[in-house]
Amino acid sequence: MAAIQPFQVSIPQELLDQLKQKLALASLPDELEGEEGSDWDYGAPLADVKRLVHHWQKNYDWRHHETQMNKLPQYTTTVSVNGFNDLEIHFVHQTSSVENAIPLLFVHGWPGSFLEVTKILPLLSNVKDGEPAFHVIAPSLPNFGFSQGVKKKGFALPQYAEACHNLMLKLGYIQYGQSISPFPPLPILNLSEKLTPSQTVTQGGDWGTWITRTIGLLYPSACKASHINMVAASPPSITETPDLAVQHSVTPYTEAEKAGLQRSEWFQKEGSGYSNIQSTKPQTVGYALADSPVGLLAWIYEKLHDWTDEYPWTDDEILTWVSIYLFSTAGPAASVRIYRETTHADDEVLALRTKARTFVPE
Repeated sequence: MAAIQPFQVSIPQELLDQLKQKLALASLPDELEGEEGSDWDYGAPLADVKRLVHHWQKNYDWRHHETQMNKLPQYTTTVSVNGFNDLEIHFVHQTSSVENAIPLLFVHGWPGSFLEVTKILPLLSNVKDGEPAFHVIAPSLPNFGFSQGVKKKGFALPQYAEACHNLMLKLGYIQYGQSISPFPPLPILNLSEKLTPSQTVTQGGDWGTWITRTIGLLYPSACKASHINMVAASPPSITETPDLAVQHSVTPYTEAEKAGLQRSEWFQKEGSGYSNIQSTKPQTVGYALADSPVGLLAWIYEKLHDWTDEYPWTDDEILTWVSIYLFSTAGPAASVRIYRETTHADDEVLALRTKARTFVPE
């Protein structure tokens, strides 16, 4: 198996030139007149996309952002996944100088990437006295970013979990923690006292949530703690947890909880169409994502707007985010196959996903 190699992002100039040509020749759709055409109800507004396309073509400097990216400690190596060929995995690996720092596996989802970890790296590795510090490992998942793509059917949650787990083992982290949101409740750990450098934790968002939860199920002796920032929850069942169900039925929701439920209802009704498409016909939408930079931009930009709670995205941030997909090793179409593979897996894998949603480690 290949050794761990330093990695630098270096996109061929011919691809950058091709991007400029495609942007110059792009045909944009019209939209409704008046205010109806400029809001987000129908998707990414034309004026926003026009602005971004113009900036991408005329002013955006990929080489500048590539240089900034290459300041990150990036590597590649190959990992084995049962039933598949060995895969080359790209990852950020920032170690901490703090004694007894804890290995943290940081797993992105769609349309995310290893870039998600960049702003918090200093907060995790360089800490004040007495605070827990972390060695951070942030891979590009297979089919994403600068990791290799998978060309064989059946690469679902267990395989993504196995790839991440084997990466941690190859780096020498026999036990680790993961980051997921605090539902369901996990054992409360004093990280600085109860975990050693051989024990690790995980962080997951979006598909990273499902992948890190699956790691906790499949490799419980390795994954010592988890944190997620995407919570999939349902009301308690009277047959499974009767006490909680009764408590839930008589306890009023707070205003914040009501707002959260309304937002969830909106998402299911108005914001989940992409998931249905990617879960059923990823190859069809893949042609647009692979061939059209503008199509890829609009497809991802809508999610960046809808899912990030008024975060003030700069145009350069948006275009860098999208460019990671455009220039990805496997191509942007590969990234959406995770939806189909996971929702059309066999019964054993589907049962694993259901358990990952609700299990509480003992």
